[in-house]
Amino acid sequence: MQSRVNVIIGGASYTLVSTDGEDQIRKLAEYVNERLEETNKGAHLSRLDCAVLTAMNIADDLMKEQSSSENLRRQIKDMVEENAKQKQELSKLRQELFKAQQQKK
Repeated sequence: MQSRVNVIIGGASYTLVSTDGEDQIRKLAEYVNERLEETNKGAHLSRLDCAVLTAMNIADDLMKEQSSSENLRRQIKDMVEENAKQKQELSKLRQELFKAQQQKK
């Protein structure tokens, strides 16, 4: 179900429509406001310049997080593959041990 949420971002009022729910929209608006304030702190930028620089900063953060996430996925995949190889090796060693024990009898 879509929600209509009124928020203030950068001093301007917006009505946003989303399926994410009001709490999520308010959190996002608060985050964007914080980032806008951070970008404009002591800089005295125009509203448009501040918005563009803030968007660039958020996009940069997103791309870094995506890269980090991809690296973690790759590491997990490698570890799962290594784990599978070690399980095979363990199974092989158990079979060899069993055969060796049977030959001693």
